Parts: sequence; C-alpha cells; structure tokens
Amino acid sequence: MNVLLVEDNISIAKGLIYAFKQNDFNTLHVTNLKEAERVLANNKFNIMILDIMLPDGNGFDFYKKVEKNYSIPTIFLTAKDEEDDIVKGLELGADDYVTKPFLTRELIARIKKILAKEKNKSLIKIKDITLDLDKQEVYKTNQKINLTALEIRLLTLLFSNVGRVVKREYIIEKIWDWTRNDVNDNTVSVYIKRLREKLDTDVILTIKGIGYRVDEDEK
Repeated sequence: MNVLLVEDNISIAKGLIYAFKQNDFNTLHVTNLKEAERVLANNKFNIMILDIMLPDGNGFDFYKKVEKNYSIPTIFLTAKDEEDDIVKGLELGADDYVTKPFLTRELIARIKKILAKEKNKSLIKIKDITLDLDKQEVYKTNQKINLTALEIRLLTLLFSNVGRVVKREYIIEKIWDWTRNDVNDNTVSVYIKRLREKLDTDVILTIKGIGYRVDEDEK
C-alpha cells in the first residue's frame, strides 16, 4: 500500500514513516502542498494523510482541489481540534479526521479500515461479470475478458451507474473526452454491440430512444 504523507513536522513524519514501514506501507513524505500536488500527478497512492496547517496553504482548500482530480481516500491529521474544523473536514468528504497528539497504532488501525473499505469498493460485480477498477480488468466468472481501454472505460461508466440510465448523449460526450474522435449514435451502438459480444451476457440493457442501463439483480 502506498501512502502519501503531507506533514511539515519532521519529528511526527519520521515516527509515522517508521511505523508505516513496520506495517508494510510504502510512504512518500512531503512537507508542503506544492510538492504534494507534484507527486500526486506522477504517482498512484492508496491513501493520503494530510495536515491542515502547512507552510504554503490550507489542507482543506488543497483537499477540495485534489478530490476533483484524483479522488484519493484522505485522513486529515492536525492540531486543529475545534468541533467546527472536524465537522468541516468530514463534510468536505474526507474519510477521517485525527487530531494531534494521537496514538500511532490507532491511526494505523483507521488507515487499514479505510483501505479495506476501498478494496471492496474497487470491485463491481454484476451477475457473473466482475470489474476490477484498480487493475482495470474484467472477468467473467474467473476468466479474464480481453477488452480495449475504451471498452473498459465504457463498461466502468455503465457499472458505476447501476440502476440508472446512462443517456446516449452522455456516452457520446465521454467517448469524445476519451478519444477526441468524432462520435455519433451509430458509433455508440457499435461499441455497445462489441462489448456485449465480448461479455457474452445480457447485463447491458437497451432503453429504447434514451440509452443503456445495468441492473444489479438483472436475471
């Protein structure tokens, strides 16, 4: 597991890095938000431990920016223990809020709990099709299905909206975003047809004149 630790207190950081290593966590430590933004753009992390008061800015504001671009599980780690700050951090969408001083073993337990929850969220299973979001792989029963990158993105779009109709217009927009190629209704139909053939299942329903839907308990 890869942890991004954003903490300007070197003493605290050294202690956490040591404790994380004992728990088989790989830690990348930075002391400011500018550096944190740089490493986030070039590395994949399972979780971020983020201080709120940093030399070059506010952790709350940084988290809002990060959440839009990376959607990484985050624990705020800070000396700000006022109720309003704790509520603000959680309302922003952070997974937890730990105030200093803290027990290292408790923090590690919280990290493991969040990582276990995220692992379950990374697998979407509909009927006999399993989509692994982390690995970007698709399986039917236990057999891997070879899909193109675009087909995996399209399946992810549908599986992430279980029970909801994904309109054709929205699919066209997304394919344009992904490929920068001209797309029309016929193109979408072709992609869906190929995807269905490879999955060899009726999990993707056509909602005539509107779009497509995947139902979790579709028989």
